[in-house]
Amino acid sequence: MSIQVVLVHGIRTSATMWRSQLEWLTAHGIPANAVDLPAHGTRRDEDFTLHEALHTIDEAVRAAADDGPVLLVGHSMGGLLALAYAGGEDAPPIAGVVAVSCTALPRGAGLRAYRMLAGAMNSLPGRGQWLTDRVLAATLPTDTRGDFAAGGYAFDAQDAALSSLAALDLETALSRIRIPLWFVNGQYDQLRVSEALFQRLAPHAELIVVPRTSHLVTAMRPSIFNAVLRLAVAVLDARG
Repeated sequence: MSIQVVLVHGIRTSATMWRSQLEWLTAHGIPANAVDLPAHGTRRDEDFTLHEALHTIDEAVRAAADDGPVLLVGHSMGGLLALAYAGGEDAPPIAGVVAVSCTALPRGAGLRAYRMLAGAMNSLPGRGQWLTDRVLAATLPTDTRGDFAAGGYAFDAQDAALSSLAALDLETALSRIRIPLWFVNGQYDQLRVSEALFQRLAPHAELIVVPRTSHLVTAMRPSIFNAVLRLAVAVLDARG
């Protein structure tokens, strides 16, 4: 049975952020499914709740697990949710986790600052879209530049999603994870602040830091990130 990949996007964006990964996985014959979380992408008319977000991941994982071992991949908020899901009290049917750009505990001063910044951006004309577009144009290659916006931005859900993340008990979840685990960060990612703590809580995990990249590592250097997926799939294949 072949490895099945489930991809979980970050806050504001949608499943479209994984377009370059889906193209690579398809080209290599690796089945993959990128989900839309509640209040994002095709589900922007819904409310965001942690329960429904984790249920969305669980549904995708269990459907994929019927066809083979599952590699769960999450970026930013999706990475935090993937870790919380993988480290649940009842171990889910996954074989490995790639947690991307998410080695920060979503609580305290850091979370408050992030929510204030997001609120300030949303208060700008056009919700600061012009600034976002300029940043993406300056940092992302042409091929992936439109991927984050292609499914629309979930501006209205952002604060509710951010505030709900504080309920995640990531320390306990990380200590429970026994399957292969990779933390992937961009060199200049602002969410590296708890990187050492995450490694202590999950000492078997591998840390991969991609040089000259920011928080958007999957789109900034997609060929490097796809090589990480190749590594993770090969490891799970070898485990049988």
